[in-house]
Amino acid sequence: MTLASSPLRVWPGQPYPLGAQWDGRGVNFALFSLHAENVELCLFDATGRHETVRVVLPEYTDEVWHGYLPDLRPGQLYGYRVYGPYEPARGHRFNHHKLLLDPYARLLHGSLTWHDAVYGYRVGDARADLSFDRRDSARYVPKCVVVGDAQNRRERRPPHKPWRRSVIYELHAGGYTRRHPQVPLELRGSFRGLAESAVITHLRRLGVSAVELLPIHAHVDERRLVQAGKVNYWGYNSLAFFAPDNRFLTRPDPGEFRLLAQALHDAGIELLLDVVYNHTGEGDVLGPTLSFRGIDNASYYRLDAATPRQVLDYTGCGNTLNVSQPRVLQLVLDSMRYWVQQMGVDGFRFDLATTLAREDDGFEPGSGFLDAVRQDPVLSRVRLIAEPWDLGPQGYRLGGFPPGWGEWNDRYRDTVRSFWRGEAGHVAALASRITGSSDIFARHGRRPTASINFITAHDGFTLRDLVSYAHKHNCANGEEGRDGTDNNLSWNCGVEGPSDDPQIEALRLRQMRNLLATLLLSQGVPMLLAGDEFGHSQLGNNNAYCQDNDIAWPDWARLQQPAGGSLHRYLRRLLVLRRRHGVFRRDRFFKGEALPDGVGKDIRWLNPDGREKLAGDWPVAPQLLAFIIDGAAGVGHLGPQDESRLDASYLVILYAGDQTVLFRAPAPEFGIDWRRVFDTVEVDGKGDGQGFGADAQCLIPPRCVQVFERLQYPGDGV
Repeated sequence: MTLASSPLRVWPGQPYPLGAQWDGRGVNFALFSLHAENVELCLFDATGRHETVRVVLPEYTDEVWHGYLPDLRPGQLYGYRVYGPYEPARGHRFNHHKLLLDPYARLLHGSLTWHDAVYGYRVGDARADLSFDRRDSARYVPKCVVVGDAQNRRERRPPHKPWRRSVIYELHAGGYTRRHPQVPLELRGSFRGLAESAVITHLRRLGVSAVELLPIHAHVDERRLVQAGKVNYWGYNSLAFFAPDNRFLTRPDPGEFRLLAQALHDAGIELLLDVVYNHTGEGDVLGPTLSFRGIDNASYYRLDAATPRQVLDYTGCGNTLNVSQPRVLQLVLDSMRYWVQQMGVDGFRFDLATTLAREDDGFEPGSGFLDAVRQDPVLSRVRLIAEPWDLGPQGYRLGGFPPGWGEWNDRYRDTVRSFWRGEAGHVAALASRITGSSDIFARHGRRPTASINFITAHDGFTLRDLVSYAHKHNCANGEEGRDGTDNNLSWNCGVEGPSDDPQIEALRLRQMRNLLATLLLSQGVPMLLAGDEFGHSQLGNNNAYCQDNDIAWPDWARLQQPAGGSLHRYLRRLLVLRRRHGVFRRDRFFKGEALPDGVGKDIRWLNPDGREKLAGDWPVAPQLLAFIIDGAAGVGHLGPQDESRLDASYLVILYAGDQTVLFRAPAPEFGIDWRRVFDTVEVDGKGDGQGFGADAQCLIPPRCVQVFERLQYPGDGV
């Protein structure tokens, strides 16, 4: 069907590469659909409102529909109409009345307008999704844009920092700059705003090595949210895996993202993406038909084998992408390679990664997805971080991912939170968590850096709220408190919410310092939540997924206030301590065994009386954890130039009790002279430099972390 007065030339084209590819002379279109009977390419004018031409793709090769149009140029708007059976009982939901997005689209024009016409069935019909809707949806859905290759791009030179030197900083690409006073108003909320020198300088001076962006792929705001005047702020509802969401662009140019990547790289900071390849924004069987569902529902989604009308939902979002299907797996891998090779991304954090590793019998460490990534010459070399759980059977798989992967360690989060809110019985577990969780990860040659340690993240309380609220306060979400977890493991320090009591405020600040010190002195890869460095609060909202407003946007004014400024300076000092001393970021697990000198051990656990812990001491341990890391533990672990890694030795004390406790210095054979170099009792964390000798006694204040450097050791000339 041709709508224009003069038809365009249409040549057979090629089945590869998929998507719309401008080659300098024309555009090749290629779309995978195993079960389609016919595919029409629909072209639109520059406004996206008027469909000008429909072209039947003339060729079908290896399950790919394709055609080449030599008269088209970059900037052309397009979509697809796909013909085939509408038989939900067999898993097929083709409806050519619905305009569909190209899964490989690199840029979208316009946004989704919620209307009953975007559904493949008649909304409200008694037969539900078994009915068929014949209304044209084109006026209500975004259009795809043909994008030309980027010109004059600088050679990509990513920082390539080793895992053990990584400190990840999680932020929202839009919300991070919405209230930033040094970012121009017209750039706030965009990639360009995030690339502003004031923002990059803050990140560099803070000392983080990698920025992890919450999802930036084009996504759908659920209809119920839009009707309530809200949006899906976090973006975990992807619709186009190659296209950045237009909300982060100041103009229709994906190159703005590349500029951000380059600005971060120039500052020595890596760029990671939080990606959602486990489901799409089309929802369950009663969701809209926007792309995958209408292109080939039975291929793109996991269907119930016994009842193909139903979609298997391991994600809690209505559907599950079927990465066991080779072409769907190819889509995910092609998307990842595009963001790495074309857009400058250095790695990915995979939302609900367990879903991606599922085969017919459940989670498989040797699944097609994991094996494909592991052998890929590009993807196997970037950061790969799993959220190691989903909502399906046996979905919790912490420690189950293969070598080369990092994993979000929620057991670390829960143990640290429980310890610092004063619960008894967590000392032994804390010892495992802060030494890299070897009980979870020490297999198949994995290192402590497999553990991505975090105390706060986008999902849950901020650091300030963790010490200010005992319960969630999610009224602003409009869900009557049903959303968000009730298991926060938080402590409000005696008062719920904001307090002008100076003692309460001082306690809260110390608790924040304690939590940050625990995180940065732990083995593994630490992850910080943006805004925690100056105490941003979400007013007790632990699920701000729909709050694109002051609740979720970091309040940069806090950085200029005494409490926020001091916390920021404290964290910078803490990051310097970690960066300078390799004993706090080892690339080997501790073994508690004698070192080659025959005297020291890589780590010694101490009782409050200074004695080394025995197995029977752990069950009755007070709320105090003390240990010595020997700087000579690096002997035998060679660096990149075969140098031995030697460092100072440190005594670390973490005490969560509410009363001062007496601590006896270690026996002389463990060290003769110790100097305090870090102390969370102090606002800036700086130790007073005072020390104690062997067998001396000292008082440890309530709720604090103290770090002592060993000045003398038996045999040091004494």
